[in-house]
Amino acid sequence: MTFYYRPLVQHGTARPDDALPLAGGPLWFTHVEALARGQAPQVIPVEEVPDHQLEPLVARRVDIAGMAMDAPRIMGILNTTPDSFSDGGRHNAPEQALAHARAMIEAGVDMIDIGGESTRPGSVEVLVDEEIARTAPVIAAIRAISTVPISIDTRKAPVAQAALDAGADLVNDVAGFTFDAALAPLCVARSAPVCLMHSQGEPETMQRDPRYDDVLLDVYDFLADRIATLEAAGLARELIVTDPGIGFGKTREHNLALLRGLALFHGLGCPILLGVSRKGFIGTIGQEPRAEARAPGSIAVGLAGLAQGVQILRVHDVAETAQALRLWQAARG
Repeated sequence: MTFYYRPLVQHGTARPDDALPLAGGPLWFTHVEALARGQAPQVIPVEEVPDHQLEPLVARRVDIAGMAMDAPRIMGILNTTPDSFSDGGRHNAPEQALAHARAMIEAGVDMIDIGGESTRPGSVEVLVDEEIARTAPVIAAIRAISTVPISIDTRKAPVAQAALDAGADLVNDVAGFTFDAALAPLCVARSAPVCLMHSQGEPETMQRDPRYDDVLLDVYDFLADRIATLEAAGLARELIVTDPGIGFGKTREHNLALLRGLALFHGLGCPILLGVSRKGFIGTIGQEPRAEARAPGSIAVGLAGLAQGVQILRVHDVAETAQALRLWQAARG
């Protein structure tokens, strides 16, 4: 039987002698929730976790694309598309995109994530040339004024190559490197850091009827398999960020189960990225139909993720999130 171990995360300077650091950071744990398919969860002390499964839970995460992983980081979203679900058309002109990038940099963003293809539920694929035209010039323009790390949000190798050539630092693939077989070899050849996300189905159809045996363990197994595939292709695990893919082929209940169990993903030995900003379930639970008005709910869920040791928050509202993060850190000491 395969067991999975979710750290029960705590914080504070006063800690028991047997407490272990979570991912080498300031959070810590003394017990874990032991999970197995078809079994009731059990809480056990860290001494009962096998060494090979305990080690990735405590090991320090190395820097990714110039970002130290010893404190929470903010990835700001820059959609250069006319049809993104919350800000479509606002930044798809180069001048508007650059102005928005400047504003995020001034607000303290740690990385800017640029996408030229909407992957909202129901969206359709964009041609490669169009996606490159939407993203590469903007990346080059940002790189000309700033050294801020940049990620390219794409499923396609030609788009990623153009972005890397223009100055991008990381490839963020919502398809978990299952869409374009040429993308992984490109990232290996360029030693490019990547973000590996889970999704079920294509964006056009993913929300029609998503189903899982156990969403938390199914997503974990998918990410573990994709990490192993990338490693076998020659990409070091130290270059991989993981993302459970909130909202990508998941119901509200699936999303909530993943959010409650986020700490499990530390067992993969990679930094965790959480992208919940303005998503539909936040509008449903928070009773806010307007996507652009969901910053409070997005920040609330993001801080809950940080309390479980998430290293990167992908957000639309950078200034508001940065302010909330500063107060959250101060209040927790």
